[in-house]
Amino acid sequence: MKAIIFGAGGQDGHYLYDLCKLRGIEPIGVSRTGAWVRGDVSCFAQVKQLIRTHRPAYVFHIAANSSTRHDALFENHETISTGALNVLEAVKRYHPDAKVFVTGSGIQFRNTGDVISEKSEFQASTAYSVARIQSAYAARYFRSLDIRAYVGYLFHHESPRRKPDHVSKMIALAVQRISKGSCEVIELGNIDVEKEWTFAGDVAQAILTLIEQDDIYEAAIGSGVTYSIKDWLEQCFGLIGKDWREYVRLRQGFIPEYLRLVSNPTTINTLGWRPKVTFPDLAQMMIAGDD
Repeated sequence: MKAIIFGAGGQDGHYLYDLCKLRGIEPIGVSRTGAWVRGDVSCFAQVKQLIRTHRPAYVFHIAANSSTRHDALFENHETISTGALNVLEAVKRYHPDAKVFVTGSGIQFRNTGDVISEKSEFQASTAYSVARIQSAYAARYFRSLDIRAYVGYLFHHESPRRKPDHVSKMIALAVQRISKGSCEVIELGNIDVEKEWTFAGDVAQAILTLIEQDDIYEAAIGSGVTYSIKDWLEQCFGLIGKDWREYVRLRQGFIPEYLRLVSNPTTINTLGWRPKVTFPDLAQMMIAGDD
């Protein structure tokens, strides 16, 4: 049994790749960079060749630029939207027995601060959310053509493999340096913003849990528990016995994308999945750099 993972170079791809191997599934990691099979999910010729050659049981489309900025409009469209269409159409033409996982995001929903489920209303609030919404509708359309297309709406999740420009990793790296004597100051925006801090390895487990069954095709994937950026600061600095207030400067007038983003994970919970790594465990892991 084989699985093709488009976007293997990111944190989700890393954990999904390792998890497939543990399950006895042969993973084929595809990425534009790194020590993977070179491929671009936005290129139909490459996608169809991989699917025709390997005839995988599972195809995971988790490639994306995570930026929600408008200037990432075309890259998001090509990778997320066109990528989803390429994968789904290639499976339909050349290997319709394959199951396809298409990544969604909590950001593509209307957010009032209340819990969000897979049944919540979409809202095209950013260029990124536009791409995610289109790919979700693509999956639904191909399901009407008898392709087993799954959508997992991922909420905020982290790991030591997160890129340094994400606030959680930026803080963790700064705490590492401060523990070794650095006197640097971290500049942050609104630290009262609340979001989930699920471990990416647990999210990979949820993705496999969803695609390995045939009753549920869409699910919000998250812990359903939020912490603020301030909570993250307190947790991380507490591990080295420092007061975060001595090392943080807040930017005045900063307007966050949202104040609270939280999932309703009831559907994925009914399949037996719940995250295992706790908030304190995640902070320890990211500061230590262990995964």
